[in-house]
Amino acid sequence: MTPKWLVLSRTAVGRGERSPARRRRTCALTGPPRPCAGELVTNAVRYGTEPGDSFKVSVAAAPGRCRVEVHDTRRRTPRLRPVSDQRVRGRGLHLVGALASRWGVAERPFGKIVRVVVTW
Repeated sequence: MTPKWLVLSRTAVGRGERSPARRRRTCALTGPPRPCAGELVTNAVRYGTEPGDSFKVSVAAAPGRCRVEVHDTRRRTPRLRPVSDQRVRGRGLHLVGALASRWGVAERPFGKIVRVVVTW
């Protein structure tokens, strides 16, 4: 699996834009990998970056398998929150856990990598 990657900034994500230099390196996600990738990107924007920071999304796909990695600048690891009907937020990692074959977090020199693998 050769990864395709995309470097995004918080403001570009908010406007739905991509860096023109990176646009040609993107690939379309469909099926179960799409909501998993969306959740990891949302978490990177909300909790993994400061205004002005960038983050990297890496996607590697093979028949029946897809790996998505999101590299951000914060070391704080995501955590599953208890399920509650009282909160609107906090369900994303439960969704990832239900759709993914596995997911996890790895440290990197200036932040972390959150990865998910989906098989079908």
